Parts: sequence; structure tokens; C-alpha cells
Amino acid sequence: MTLFRPVLLLAALLTFTSSLAGADGDHAPIGAAIKDVPLFDAHIHYKEPAWGPYPVKSVIELMDRNGVAMGLVSSTPDEGTIKLWEYAPNRIVPELRPYHGSAGSSNWTKAPGMEEYLEERLAKYPHEGLGEFHIHNLDPTDRPLLQKVTQMAKTRSIPIHIHSGADPVHLLYELEPDLTVIWAHAGMSEPAEVVEKVMETYPTLYADTSFRERDILIADDKIDPAWRRIIMRFSDRLMVGTDTWVNSQWDNYSELIALNRQWLSLLPRETAEQIAYKTAEKLFNRKVSLDQIGTR
Repeated sequence: MTLFRPVLLLAALLTFTSSLAGADGDHAPIGAAIKDVPLFDAHIHYKEPAWGPYPVKSVIELMDRNGVAMGLVSSTPDEGTIKLWEYAPNRIVPELRPYHGSAGSSNWTKAPGMEEYLEERLAKYPHEGLGEFHIHNLDPTDRPLLQKVTQMAKTRSIPIHIHSGADPVHLLYELEPDLTVIWAHAGMSEPAEVVEKVMETYPTLYADTSFRERDILIADDKIDPAWRRIIMRFSDRLMVGTDTWVNSQWDNYSELIALNRQWLSLLPRETAEQIAYKTAEKLFNRKVSLDQIGTR
């Protein structure tokens, strides 16, 4: 993804915004103080190609260096998530991704034995979410499995983490109105107006903003007006994320975190802290703190 030269620009931007901090009371941007705010990374994958170049110890060290206190992790296969969670249970919130073997983003709903696989993994490990998984198109033949998946989530009181446009989100809530959903990438390519409308419709719909940074931050010191409206309306349901879906995302992890701190620095403290970690605290019933840095 295109970065706004985040590491170099962040320092300059924070200096600028910190000069405004006393100018407008509670509405002033948090500015330079964002560097002291812990982050919850709500979109991490620890996929098999990363296991060699990025051993579990190095992943936690990356989080430490960037002030990331905790992360929501799903992996292809699930063994990657379990590796990280077993190494650092104080830092990792595990969720179950369906992808394994030949089952991937385009065919997981049609893979033989998928329901049994999910039930077995959920029984064996303390996953706190189902996903992240893709629904590219609405196929009526997928409905029975998706109904089972929503029931698995509801029975366990855990959220579903879905990568999709708006229509599959509507479908999930049709199948189970009491569901809690995390909308990956805040709809990815859906316009801000659509994102706002869908989040307005479903009070239990959360979103991570991974891969949305360049939509939110339209200049080094300016947030897009439509996205600012979403942020201010739904900060208690938004979380940041990096989406380490390929190793290049791990290579650029520090830059991605800096970019997220860059746009958070333009928000009032209460809003910035809410998105940085407080939404995740509420959703997963966890305490997120800089005291976790350096621990496992």
C-alpha cells in the first residue's frame, strides 16, 4: 500500500499538532502525546510463510518496539495463531480463521468438513472470534454453512470478523440479528457513505481500519471529511489494524503503525484513545496498557 512517508512525517506532524493541544480544550488534537498511547492491532495474520523469517519472539518484539500492547490474530493455518498465543498469551487475542489445507478465501464455504473443522478447533483452543474470512459473492448454497457459523459465534458470544462488501454484512445480520461483527478494512472498497450507513444500521457492527489509512488521511495533516464523520460518530466501534497478510507487511510493520498514529494524532485525545485501544478493551473484555510491553 502507499505510505505517506510515515516515519519521517510523524515526528514533524506531531510537533505541529502538539502546538495546538492547548488551543481548543478537549477538542484539540492529541498531537505528540499519541506516541504514549498503547495500540491494539485488530488485524494481524501470522501465516505459514512468516514463521521462518519472523519467529514468534520477533513478532512480539516488533509489537514492543511500536507500542502495540495486544493484537487480534487469525492465521492460515490456525496453527500460526496458536503459536503466537502460546508464546505470548498476555498479548494475543486468538480468532479462528477457516482457511487450512486447500480451503482458502475463495472456496472455504464449499470445503468438505468445514463445519466439523471449525467446531473441533473452537473446542480445543480459546478463540475469541471467528474469522477473518472472505465472502466475495452471495451464493445461496453457502447459506446453510453461514447459518452454522453465525450460531457458533452466538453460542460462544464471540464476534465474526468478515472481509466483504456491505451485502454479506446484511446477510449475517439477517441470519442472526444478535450477532457481533467486525467488518475488516471497514468494508475495504465501499465508499465512506456506505460504511456510515451500514454502521448506523447495526449497533453491534465494529470495524477495523486496516488498508483504509490512505482513504482516511488524504494529506499529511488532514483527514477526509467523510471519514472524519464516521470516526466521530462511531469511534467506540472502530479499531486500527495492520493486516500482515504477506511478509512485506511485516517488513513494513513499523511504518504501518506510524501511519496509524499519524492519523490518530489529528483527533481529540478521547477519540484517539478510544480507537487506539479502548474499543478493543470493551469488545474483548481486556485491559490494554503500555505495561504489557516487554511481557508475554
